[in-house]
Amino acid sequence: MQPTTTQLSAAMDHIRAAPRDDAPIEMLCRRPGFGEREFLSELPLTVAAGIPGDRWTTSPWMKLDDGSPDPRIQVSILPSRVLEAVWTDRDNQPHPGDPIVADLDCSYANLPVGSRLQAGTAILEVSDVFNDACVKWKARYGAPAKDWITARENVHLRLRGLLCKIVQDGVVTLEDRLKKL
Repeated sequence: MQPTTTQLSAAMDHIRAAPRDDAPIEMLCRRPGFGEREFLSELPLTVAAGIPGDRWTTSPWMKLDDGSPDPRIQVSILPSRVLEAVWTDRDNQPHPGDPIVADLDCSYANLPVGSRLQAGTAILEVSDVFNDACVKWKARYGAPAKDWITARENVHLRLRGLLCKIVQDGVVTLEDRLKKL
């Protein structure tokens, strides 16, 4: 069952009330291949390789002119309240694959491009790339969920989450919290 436009609209007050800082991390995920998910208690994050073992190194959706993976999309952070709103059938719908799911306000007002986040011992920098949800998001969670992400009145909230590059190697765990620097 996919969420309706009415259900998504009803979730907005709850989503807008997410913590602006010191956000609890609820899930960590590595994607070794397309459609594959590994849920872990900790993730290494490296400037050179992103998340070791993640498909970003071999199959990124954005590349630099030389064909190498674009570092601006090394790590995506999905707000947990958005995940709750769209992932309504956890038995039949796959997890979206975001490496970090956290209870965080991902809006431009809270985290402008260039903002830095402490993720465990790693440091992430918020990218200028807007995560507008791919066709897989629409297939998994429905057209209303895709339209909700890109609706003009919602774009400033970055409902699909943040894309970040790693600027300091480290490890993030489920016990850590995302903190603004």
